[in-house]
Amino acid sequence: MMNWLQSSSDMAERVRQHDWASTPLGPLEQWPDVLKTTVALCFASSFPQSIVWGPQLTMLYNDAFIPILGDKPYALGRPFSEVWHEVWDKVSPIAKAAFEGHATYIENFPLVIERGAGPEQAYFTFCYSPIRDPLGKVVGMLDTVTETTATVFLARRLAVLDAVGSAVANAADAEAIMTTTTRLLAEHLQVSNCAYADMDADEDGFTIRGNWAAPGSPSIVGHYSLASFGTLAVQRLNAGEPVVVQDNRIEFTPEIAASYQALGALATVCFPLIKDGRLTALMAVHHKTARVWSPYDLALVKEVTERSWAHIERVRADAAVREGLTAFTELNATLEQRVEERTAALTQAEAALRQSQKLEAIGQLTGGVAHDFNNLLTIIRSSVDFLRQPGLSEERRQRYMGAVSDTVERASKLTSQLLAFARRQPLNPQVFDVGVRVRNIGEMLESLTGARIHVQVQLPEHPSHVCVDSSQFETALINIALNARDAMEGQGTLTLRVANVDSVPRIRGDAEIRQPFVAISLTDTGGGIPGNAFERIFEPFFTTKAVGKGTGLGLSQVFGFAKQSGGNVDVASTVGQGTVFTLYLPQVAPEAAQQQQLPQEDHAALRDTALRHILIVEDNLEVGRFANQILQDLGYQTTWATDAEQALALAGPEAQAFDGIFSDVVMPGITGVAMAKLLRERRPDLPVVLTSGYSEELADSGYEGFEFLAKPYSADQVARALAKAMLRN
Repeated sequence: MMNWLQSSSDMAERVRQHDWASTPLGPLEQWPDVLKTTVALCFASSFPQSIVWGPQLTMLYNDAFIPILGDKPYALGRPFSEVWHEVWDKVSPIAKAAFEGHATYIENFPLVIERGAGPEQAYFTFCYSPIRDPLGKVVGMLDTVTETTATVFLARRLAVLDAVGSAVANAADAEAIMTTTTRLLAEHLQVSNCAYADMDADEDGFTIRGNWAAPGSPSIVGHYSLASFGTLAVQRLNAGEPVVVQDNRIEFTPEIAASYQALGALATVCFPLIKDGRLTALMAVHHKTARVWSPYDLALVKEVTERSWAHIERVRADAAVREGLTAFTELNATLEQRVEERTAALTQAEAALRQSQKLEAIGQLTGGVAHDFNNLLTIIRSSVDFLRQPGLSEERRQRYMGAVSDTVERASKLTSQLLAFARRQPLNPQVFDVGVRVRNIGEMLESLTGARIHVQVQLPEHPSHVCVDSSQFETALINIALNARDAMEGQGTLTLRVANVDSVPRIRGDAEIRQPFVAISLTDTGGGIPGNAFERIFEPFFTTKAVGKGTGLGLSQVFGFAKQSGGNVDVASTVGQGTVFTLYLPQVAPEAAQQQQLPQEDHAALRDTALRHILIVEDNLEVGRFANQILQDLGYQTTWATDAEQALALAGPEAQAFDGIFSDVVMPGITGVAMAKLLRERRPDLPVVLTSGYSEELADSGYEGFEFLAKPYSADQVARALAKAMLRN
């Protein structure tokens, strides 16, 4: 009766169970075909979508739309205007236009919505599209929406931090810095007051020295007792934790609330500054009405507090130095003490400068990641939109599906390169002879670099063994070789040389290391690296190539791989003569590393998977559904647990309930690695496949002897990983 509603999503099940006879839509079997078709397409979409149907604006929506509703009351079958009553005055003109036949697309539309925790500022990019019946009459609208709150707040936060950095860079004294930063922060957050305070020496009281007050708000400069703001505030601030108050009338006794209200505030956020183990200063924002502070508000106040105090300390330190120099001129007897004070002050100033430079680098990295991922998401979104078009030819459908698949692979490679640069890529170290591997790579490079580039390989007389991730090793050499090819403009000589060395020289300030290393150098005859680029070649997203010719992550991967493997990478270049990259990796004793080859008959035996029962452990519901479907499509029986505790109970005391485990690593409570170790204690031969997009635990400790599959994964990769794990065990 409901063949059109075949989706296995949660919302599809809710629709099947809902009492539609009591709604304007009537029973499911009486729904018009255009509504059935629209609902089926909506539930099949991964984009958040809702359907608004008929004059009563009856609402349906898919699983992806649920997070946008948050903790709102149950919305299915209710009027769209009632569900979004708090913003209906802003949304209704757009909905009206859709019902009049006009599609509307709006980016980063600001709305103050309520979804459980009180009013919150949110931003959405959405498209309201009219839905027409076979006669062309508009009978409803399709709302395709993406919440962009995080993106908007991040952009604004970076803008404020940049403004604060620019402003305080030219402030001459601490008071000027306080005046500037309190104004910028208060204006951005639209609060009543923003203030700095110094703690008394006994830490019982504080003095507000810098204060910005909105028009109509009182100045709160003055001395206050910390205890009058409550025991909880005293404890949190002394522990280095912020005090966050949404409505002091509700959260405190009348006596304590009166202390906050004396500042003209019902809502407050206060961050402490802990120095040398004691509470020394405070920065707070206050608002005259109750307010739900978002995570973005708290993050901004915290960063501005830390950055501003760093500059204030620098200014005060410089002032102390100037006073010290004056005193030194007058009192030569205190020379040694004054020099020590000046050195300490300069060290403080340098630390603040390094922190500022670190924040700038993070900003550049964030921008580069956002740029590349937005490009990839544009391709995916456009392809998905095209795939929705009716009457699409099979050739075009295959082309767009291929574009989505290829773009996902590019995104996966991008995250892998970023993790490699950050030294957070889970590695699978293996012992191998560098000479053999470099000789094979050299043969491959002859076809990769072109016929006009001559590839030479120079190897030592005796084997040189290392214990590193062989895949990352090959990727690093290929990345260097491709840069060399481009530098030689397709013509020249590329020399790969392997040598055993007794130490690694000082490289970019790192100390010399005196122990056996294997040095792998790649020398090209290109134009060399100009001086203005030489210092930045290992920075992520830095590239001298034309737009679209490189991501700027190749050498970043080389740097991250070398450092995470216990080595380093050096570069020497002469403009007009060429460049030499040298990769240093710790030398190890040779080991008998036999690669297990799966016999063909074993592969054939694994095709009968119907008798094999796999326990899936995945806390993300969307990923869990896909993983469950992939394994079932491969022929396995499956059971799905959403956390490690549940999985351990299902596996049984001897872990005999399942033939294998397919588990995520990063989960609340017990991690996938810890769970797998417990299961292996119960049953040492239990096949285990761990999967993760990123895990600091794996990055630090490796695969722990388990089979590992990186996210995102394909069905074919899942099949191979499970097969390998089962044959290994």
